[in-house]
Amino acid sequence: MLLDSFRVDGKVAIVTGAGRGIGAGSALALAEQGADVVIAARTQSQLDEVASQIEAFGRKAVTVSCDLSDLDQVANLAQVAKDSFGRIDILVNNVGGSMPLPLLDTTPKFLEDAFHFNVATAHALVYAAVPIMLETGGGSIVNISSVIGKVAGRGFLAYGTAKAALSHYTRLASKDLAPRIRVNAVGTGSTATSALDIVTSSPELKEAMEKLTTIPRLGRVEEIATAVVYLASEAGSYMTGKIIEVDGGIDVPNLDFNLPDL
Repeated sequence: MLLDSFRVDGKVAIVTGAGRGIGAGSALALAEQGADVVIAARTQSQLDEVASQIEAFGRKAVTVSCDLSDLDQVANLAQVAKDSFGRIDILVNNVGGSMPLPLLDTTPKFLEDAFHFNVATAHALVYAAVPIMLETGGGSIVNISSVIGKVAGRGFLAYGTAKAALSHYTRLASKDLAPRIRVNAVGTGSTATSALDIVTSSPELKEAMEKLTTIPRLGRVEEIATAVVYLASEAGSYMTGKIIEVDGGIDVPNLDFNLPDL
């Protein structure tokens, strides 16, 4: 059956930033398709809730409450997966983000921190996990990037530059790790998660964002998670070095901070 190629039975996944939002949705989607999952985030109570939902699918979950900006703690997730399940097949580098700021408020340290949280953390986990993945044949890495890494608008200097770097990291890593490990990314648009609570709580702001989106609504977590499953599974086995854009057709940033000219 065609849909069987989306199954990941017997596979082991690591998902960062999995306490809520896209990370939680991705972990649950992989579990629904048959994977056991190591989930990591800062808040244990959120992880416990996601773990209980994973277990409801009949899969195993290992929770790791940690600071995902600490590269050693991120890298340790690979050893946790090996110790718990004996293998790693799928990585989902979801943790990331950066606050919007005008250029003259974006200090070099702020930009450096954005690179650290969006790119260095992903590389730390890849670097630690790849040798373990190769022990059992290989696998798939999925990075969660953003449309802001492709389109230009005021206020997104740090975040957009870091996400653009993550997208190109995806392309470069795919060459280094081929053919045994595939590396792809999902370029997300504005997705209805707690990170956008300030938007969804304001009907005017939400409407303004939707008007600037070709498909005039916010994305759903499940739509991102579906792309993650595709890239992680046999269904996406002929894809590497690519960014799937699940962004509603955004051509310009759909959140305007009304920053004035200098």
